[in-house]
Amino acid sequence: MTVEELAACLAPLERPGRAWESPSKREALVRGVRYDSRGVVPGDVFVCIRGHQHDGHAFAGEAAGRGAVMIVTERPLQGGLEDQVPTVRVGDSRSALAVAAAAFFSHPDRALRLVGVTGTNGKTTTTFLTRAVLEAGGYRTGLVGTVLRVVGDEVLDADRTTPESSDMLELFSRMVQASSTHAVTEVSSHAVVLRRLAGIEYDVGIFTNLTQDHLDFHGTMEAYRDAKAAFFASLTPGTKGHKLAIVNGDDPSGEYMARESAAPVVRYGLDPRWDVTAEQVRLGGQGASFLVKSPWGQAEVRLKLSGRFNVYNALGALAAGLHEGVPLDRAVPGLERVEGVPGRFEAIREGQPFEVIVDYAHTPDGLENILKAARDHGPRQVWVVFGCGGDRDRGKRPIMGSIAARLAERVVITSDNPRSEEPESICREIERGVLEGRRSSEARLQAYEVIVDRRQAIEQALRGAAPGDMVVIAGKGHETYQVFRERVIHFDDREVVREVLRRMGYGEATEGKAERRAGA
Repeated sequence: MTVEELAACLAPLERPGRAWESPSKREALVRGVRYDSRGVVPGDVFVCIRGHQHDGHAFAGEAAGRGAVMIVTERPLQGGLEDQVPTVRVGDSRSALAVAAAAFFSHPDRALRLVGVTGTNGKTTTTFLTRAVLEAGGYRTGLVGTVLRVVGDEVLDADRTTPESSDMLELFSRMVQASSTHAVTEVSSHAVVLRRLAGIEYDVGIFTNLTQDHLDFHGTMEAYRDAKAAFFASLTPGTKGHKLAIVNGDDPSGEYMARESAAPVVRYGLDPRWDVTAEQVRLGGQGASFLVKSPWGQAEVRLKLSGRFNVYNALGALAAGLHEGVPLDRAVPGLERVEGVPGRFEAIREGQPFEVIVDYAHTPDGLENILKAARDHGPRQVWVVFGCGGDRDRGKRPIMGSIAARLAERVVITSDNPRSEEPESICREIERGVLEGRRSSEARLQAYEVIVDRRQAIEQALRGAAPGDMVVIAGKGHETYQVFRERVIHFDDREVVREVLRRMGYGEATEGKAERRAGA
């Protein structure tokens, strides 16, 4: 594709500057589409998009210096740049980024069946379960989410829930080259508002739930809800047809999503009125089991995943797979093979006489779900170590504190990712909720403490736990870093737990003692 051909796809408002007078510049081959100037190589098109911290227009000169063959912009460029590099001016550069990438990669989304999962909680687990169902049906399926990305046989790291449109389309292109037929992605509300899905045609949408989160970005719950609903409104017939919205009917916002959907709707949940339902639900430490009933038939399901919330995740995933043609007798074993998701109710076992769970729960609903799931294991008492992120929705901090006081006997308040805020201040806001929550007649709280240093907080809980207890470390899950005002450090809750347990004499130390006893 040449610069001239790609520019025509953008339907620009204007082509300023004299660079367009050069036939060699108009006919130059496009090698890629980039929005980060640091990644530009000769032959790339650079699209100037405005982010929260940086404006791409300020880096157009750098992109030109690195060999960009065209620049897409919303406003005039300075320094005679428009006379040096072909430039097109558009009304919305984020939408132009998607259009340019779709044209460059030959619309790979049209060659795949795309399933998007959106909601406050459960997105990651639902994508893993949906992929498992589709793979069980014989479909080679890619994955794009918070924890990782799967392209063919490659497993890649992820840096955000939903990538920018050009990154997403590049991933889809690689999936097509790897002979994938389907892809399952997480869809964040940020991605919808920031138009990261522009120009990408989804076929199936799954709505998990809506609870308080991201109000620092959206402002109100209504705006947050509308961002989620906009995804379902985009499920128009398009070029592929056979679209479907799969909605959690038990969630208070489920009916709103259903009304806004441009596609037919299937509802799931525990209410027998819905299309895909779970009956005879049994929850325990080894997983969850239930009888699924659906328009495609009914079957017994025995998940290795614990918690009522995972019953919901499984129902949404099952509905997607059945809609895509996976027979029920293959879909159910696909669900049952999933043993866990990184950082989602992930058990850390080093031979200690108490359970340790690491989970990503960082919202009120997420924390409540995970603590209820912990109680289903029947522990002697539940410990929870958690904090809240800085520069994010402050309103949820005391709410989460109150939930912890109601559902755990021992609470350790600590830092999460404090960012530019003082960690101590965040902890005190959570503490107010703990103090309020312990006055509830339902409160289980016996003791709490504030330990700002997360490593020390985790160690305090592990050393305090008695046989039969369960320690839940919530908030960061799969994350391997901690963000402070002026630095980012490596920090993985799972690594810290193992280090502490081994210092306590478990794990490798325990195995070593057993080996020495055997050789004595």
